[in-house]
Amino acid sequence: MPRFAIRNAAPLAVMFSFMAAQAWAAPPESFNQLSRAEIEAGWVKLFDGETLIGWKANTNVNWRVANGVISGDSGDAGLLVTTTEFSDYELRCDFRLEKDGNSGIFLRTVFQPQNPNRDCYELNICDSHPAFPTASLVSLVKPDKPISGEGRWMTYHVVVQGNKINVRLDGEPVLSYTDVRPTALKNGYIGLQKNAGKIEFRNVFLKPLATRSLFNGQDLTGWHVVPGSKSEFKAVDGLMQVTNGRGFLETDETWGDFLLQADVRTNGRNLNSGIFFRAQKGTAAAPSNGYECQIHNGWKGDDRRQPLDYGTGGIYRRVPARRVVSSDFEWFTLTLAAQGPHVAVWVDGEPVTDWTDDRPANDNPREGLRLNPGHLSLQGHDPTTNLSFRNLRITAPPAKQ
Repeated sequence: MPRFAIRNAAPLAVMFSFMAAQAWAAPPESFNQLSRAEIEAGWVKLFDGETLIGWKANTNVNWRVANGVISGDSGDAGLLVTTTEFSDYELRCDFRLEKDGNSGIFLRTVFQPQNPNRDCYELNICDSHPAFPTASLVSLVKPDKPISGEGRWMTYHVVVQGNKINVRLDGEPVLSYTDVRPTALKNGYIGLQKNAGKIEFRNVFLKPLATRSLFNGQDLTGWHVVPGSKSEFKAVDGLMQVTNGRGFLETDETWGDFLLQADVRTNGRNLNSGIFFRAQKGTAAAPSNGYECQIHNGWKGDDRRQPLDYGTGGIYRRVPARRVVSSDFEWFTLTLAAQGPHVAVWVDGEPVTDWTDDRPANDNPREGLRLNPGHLSLQGHDPTTNLSFRNLRITAPPAKQ
């Protein structure tokens, strides 16, 4: 048996090497995709598989995108950081680190973290780290047993909620940490690190947690019709229906920074509507003084990259959507994050808008930057309006420490 094993080791090694190569030779379009069920559950793509929209580097790492993968292998150690901050969430991310390399995924981080004990939670990828190897939170806690995270594609699945962080690696629980310090971080960016050696990332998905409903499915409790509206707003069969126009349905509450998710369906072709935010209280004379996240599923010719009237997910009169993802007569899920002057929008999980309002401050968002809390408002645009909304939910970040 020993001689047989030795004689066949090389062919077997070659066979398994070939099988492993085949397993990871899938075309790039098979990566970075969300299922319909995942989209409806609120998952979004932090990486669209083609560009670095929604990311910003904090050093000169040569971050690049090819074949559905983000990679970096030269330059000073640093992070590729999301332009949006997140509080409570699930995060899934595939990574492949060169053997003997050093990388990590930074959670609730500042843009330029200096101290992993204070500025972030650094989920390490480095088997050779002397104190906090792979699956550790650097300077805080490490797994009970050594874990390998180098040389092959692996997947982190992280749940960050309240002061708890739970981590799975390739489906196996590897770390559970509760931060009981008064300085526990409550929100921040997500960062992908290149420290030493080549690092690759793909399938970077996030699902916001701790959202609460804005619509009870039975009536319009928590909302009011803006005076002068001609639109009709009803709760029917668990849906919020908006027909006719012009008019606005406004929340009783106000928000400054928030993350909103909603399922939307346009029940007609090339209909025009929108979700207004940080809006001044609507009146008959001034019903819609707010930022407008556009709803319009039209595009020029056969090119969805040329939206009509800013396109669904664009910020009306400010920045058009990169492409029109949604279609009329079909449900789509819209995610809108407003944080300070920064606004990000995803449609069916696809990032379509990443914009920073650099205008001078003004209490009216039509005229300038507004950071103060304001109402959310659903628009009935004109007599052709016919839209349905469901699963409206929102979360606001905790106050900064």
